[in-house]
Amino acid sequence: MKKKPLVIAHRGACGYLPEHSLAGMALAFGMGADYVELDAILTRDDVPIVFHDHYLDAMTNVAEMFPGRKRSDGRHYAVDFTLEEIKKLRLHDRVDPDTGKQTHPGRFPAESRAHFEIPSLEEEIDFIQGLNKSLGMDMGIYIEPKGPAYHRSEGKDIGKAVIDVFRRFGYRSRDSRCYIQSFEPDAIRYMRETLKSDLKMVQLIGDVTWEETPGVDYVRMVTPAGLDEVARYADLIGPWMNQVVVDNGTGNRPDYTSLVEWAHERNLEVHPYTFRADALPSYVSSFDELLEVFFFKMKVDGIFTDFPDRAVRFLKKKGFE
Repeated sequence: MKKKPLVIAHRGACGYLPEHSLAGMALAFGMGADYVELDAILTRDDVPIVFHDHYLDAMTNVAEMFPGRKRSDGRHYAVDFTLEEIKKLRLHDRVDPDTGKQTHPGRFPAESRAHFEIPSLEEEIDFIQGLNKSLGMDMGIYIEPKGPAYHRSEGKDIGKAVIDVFRRFGYRSRDSRCYIQSFEPDAIRYMRETLKSDLKMVQLIGDVTWEETPGVDYVRMVTPAGLDEVARYADLIGPWMNQVVVDNGTGNRPDYTSLVEWAHERNLEVHPYTFRADALPSYVSSFDELLEVFFFKMKVDGIFTDFPDRAVRFLKKKGFE
């Protein structure tokens, strides 16, 4: 039997509770995930907070609380607010900031008045370590310092800020239950070579149409030659799931790529993203069918999912504990 694949709770159990909320992280523990995935950005006073977007509009009431603080593009950027100000915001499930419509309507109601707030990175790690102790668990952390190039343009160093926090909490070596990931190859090299971090490094792979990282050739990155280069500075890859199995959108048989095979030949593990039970590709009719394809046909080493309970339950049915 192959090694048990990892179930990585994407932004906590965000299929059920607002992403990156402490409540969502606690739920991921209860669901039996192996790792929780966090995103980190910086405030105006250089405090790392756990939040995905650079702007606050899609998941908080920032426009209501701080009228007149938006930039010329109409957005309120976290880097313009202090931690004290951030803590005054109400965190809610993701909406389209222009229309107010909830991105995933079947999830926790965005209009709920239940209290959630944006945690600092220190608070989140302290919470995770506390639950590990009280529950006798060993939940790992998968962290992405968001937008290193963007932060540099704002005069800030998100990579150093994140590495410093993790070191204070004891995450220092390759044996630590921690992965650090980035879409930017230069950011990974910087954290490894300049900041001397020994944490396991993950090269995230986006689609060129997203303009996630201008100047990074993701098309080449998923070729054997591109993976040769990645293997020189990273330990794993985190591709978009469509780079592993291509959904042609017709409901017909998808195209199965050789990306996982090529990566394994270079000793790179593969953790694709993001598996959502409420947003299935056209070539499957159920979440279990999707997991069957990726875990057993494509042989990936782990997945990022908004629904960690569903993945844990599937693997248990297959004999993994």
